[in-house]
Amino acid sequence: MEYVLIGKILNTFGIRGELKVDAYTDFIEERFKKDSTVYIGEEHLPFVMKNYREHKGFLLVSFKDIDDINLVEKYKGMMLYKAKNDIHKLKQGEYYFSELKDLDVYVEGEKIGKVLRVEEGIASNHLRILKQEDGKEYLVPFLPVFIKKVDLDEKRIDVIAMEGLL
Repeated sequence: MEYVLIGKILNTFGIRGELKVDAYTDFIEERFKKDSTVYIGEEHLPFVMKNYREHKGFLLVSFKDIDDINLVEKYKGMMLYKAKNDIHKLKQGEYYFSELKDLDVYVEGEKIGKVLRVEEGIASNHLRILKQEDGKEYLVPFLPVFIKKVDLDEKRIDVIAMEGLL
């Protein structure tokens, strides 16, 4: 079975088995839907969703039949996945956040950095790019005026660098 990365477990939250999760998906309601299955870690251990809620920019996630911090502490730092056949297909030219993460970023054929993550904004999504030369992070709107080409096979994004963008 193939899996899609949907988040990272950052820590526990409270004593009732909730986990603090950094979501790497733009379809939170679908990915963390009650009674759906998510998978933890490289072993892809299955867990059935009980609930999720947003809290200070993160998700607090709980699983069915797990209501004790001692049962979930071992999962801190692990990745969360969804089975690829459980997610809907996107139209051509649309991408899941997890597909864009870690892609190399190029400007005029020169590699300038990597996509750290995709952040949702009011008007559009933004690529958070780590620029290798100066070590700073930059936001680039994921809009056709700024994105020349996305090539998932080559693991690269070509960006049009307008003045003041990078």
